[in-house]
Amino acid sequence: MKHKPVVVGIDGSPAAGIAIRWGAIEAAALRGPLHLVYALTPGGSPSLAGDVVYKAVAQARGLEPGIVIDSRIETGPPSAALVKASGTAAVVVIGSRGLGVMLGALVGSTGLDLAANAHCPVVVVRPDLGTMAGIRVVIGYDGSPDGDAALVFGIDYARRHKLAVRVVAAQPAGTELHRITEPELRAAVHRRGGHDAELVQITGHPAEHILRLAADANLIVLGARGRGGFAGMLIGSVSQTVLHHADCPVAMIPTTAVGG
Repeated sequence: MKHKPVVVGIDGSPAAGIAIRWGAIEAAALRGPLHLVYALTPGGSPSLAGDVVYKAVAQARGLEPGIVIDSRIETGPPSAALVKASGTAAVVVIGSRGLGVMLGALVGSTGLDLAANAHCPVVVVRPDLGTMAGIRVVIGYDGSPDGDAALVFGIDYARRHKLAVRVVAAQPAGTELHRITEPELRAAVHRRGGHDAELVQITGHPAEHILRLAADANLIVLGARGRGGFAGMLIGSVSQTVLHHADCPVAMIPTTAVGG
């Protein structure tokens, strides 16, 4: 069986270095290859690109000697290169505060375009993260297809890495719209194999609760465009708050990846 690759966007920055580390570990866990992608923008230096790729491959090989590593230099915007690569990927990993082509990946066009159009989950890591020593995966769930996909990804990730699972269902204050009952939440989680998951139902601002409940998390997983408490995750204040303040990597499941 051929395994899908883990794709990492690289640019020589500290953030990309952390992304390479996360990607190499995940590729080993998935028993798949690691693909390192550098986007050479107009006016960029091919020799610099080659040097960045060489060092990235060396870093990944030093971390996980047993994985297959492929690298490529694409011409054009990083978002286009990574969206293209996402078509055959298990997951795409980017740094949140890279230099050069990855600058502003969270608030600029690269990260938002990737999160909106990628065909697989997108993981965002920060360069200031220390050891990834969290003990659980925290999943935001709202009953939407994106939320269901987040459950699948988060539960599978937790199983591979032997982590606990905490599923958080957010209910906006002052409305009954899209309220998820406890039996509905339990049934959804159990259908995806999360029989040992901790289930948490909260009312209020989703980002604040997610961050509070993810203080000991290894990964936060969110559907890109949900409903109710998680609506507008990509372009609203909730997503920005979680991505900027989480003490662990954040995985987003784009709508274009759901059912694909």
